Amino acid sequence: MALFEAQNIDKSYAGTKALDKVSIHVPEGSIYGLLGPNGAGKTTLIRIINRITAPDSGVLLFNGRVYTKNDLVNIGYLPEERGLYKKMKVGEQVLYLAQLKGLSKKDAMDKLRIWFKKFEIIDWWGKKVEELSKGMAQKVQFIITILHEPKLLIFDEPFSGFDPVNANMLKNEVLELKRKGTTIIFSTHDMSSVEELCDHITLINKSKTILEGSVHDIKERFKSDIFEIEFEGNPEALQAEMNENYEIIELSPLPYNRYQALVKLNRVKKSSELLRTVIDKIDVRKFSEVLPTMNEIFIRTVSENPISASHE
Repeated sequence: MALFEAQNIDKSYAGTKALDKVSIHVPEGSIYGLLGPNGAGKTTLIRIINRITAPDSGVLLFNGRVYTKNDLVNIGYLPEERGLYKKMKVGEQVLYLAQLKGLSKKDAMDKLRIWFKKFEIIDWWGKKVEELSKGMAQKVQFIITILHEPKLLIFDEPFSGFDPVNANMLKNEVLELKRKGTTIIFSTHDMSSVEELCDHITLINKSKTILEGSVHDIKERFKSDIFEIEFEGNPEALQAEMNENYEIIELSPLPYNRYQALVKLNRVKKSSELLRTVIDKIDVRKFSEVLPTMNEIFIRTVSENPISASHE
C-alpha cells in the first residue's frame, strides 16, 4: 500500500516546465529515493509535497485519499538549506519548534534530552545556533524533523556536512526509523547512500520521469552478463577455455598468487555453463555476477537523456 502518491504532476514557471506528468508511488514503510541532476525538478516536487507551492495539475494522495493541509502534521521535512534562527540558543529553539509540532513542553523536553544525549550534543543546549558547525546544526535540525514521529519523512541531502563517522551514524538512524514503520522520501546525489538505504527510486531529468522501480529490479535491468571469477592457477588455462560464448574483459593479479577475471557472456548462456567450463582448469575461489552500481546507472541514464533548461 502506498502511504503517499503523486499522480501526473505538472508545474511550470514563466512558461518553462519544472515538472511534466511526474508520478511517484511511495510504499508504506519504505525508503524512496528521489534522484536527478540539478535543475531536474526534484526540489519543485518536494515543495509541492510540503504545500510550499501548488501543482498546476495532478493529484496528491495521502493514505489513499486526497492530500490536504491537515496531513502536514504527519510529515517531517529536513531541507538541504537549514532554517534555524542563528541568534537563538539551541535549547530554546528546539523546544519552541517541538511545541509548534504539537508536543507538550514536558514530552518535548523528555524526547529532546534522549536525542541530544544520543547525538552527543547535550553540551550545546545553551549555545547559540551560529556557534554550531554545519554538521552540528544538521544534527539539531534532524532531531527537530523527527521528534513528533511523523508518518512520512522527507530528507533532502541529509548527510551534507557530515564526516564519514557521523554520516554513518545518521544512516543507521534512518534505517531504524524505517524499521519502526516510518516512510521516507530521500533526495540525494550520493548514489552510495541510495545503494545502502533505498528500496525504490524515481529518477527525474528534464522535468520528466526517466527511470523508476525497485533498486533490485533496476540493477537487474541494467546488468550486462558480466561475471567475476577469483581463482588460483594458471591464467592461461582460463584464457584457453574462452570461445565465442565467453570473453575475458579484464584480468588482474591479486595477492597470494590469485587472479581476478571479469568474463562476459557473449551469447544467451547460463552462468552455470561458464562455471562448468572453467572449474576443471582453475581453482575457483569466488564466482559472482557483477551488477552495475546505482552511480553507473544514474550517469548512463542521464547521459542518454541530456539536461535541458528547467527550474527547480
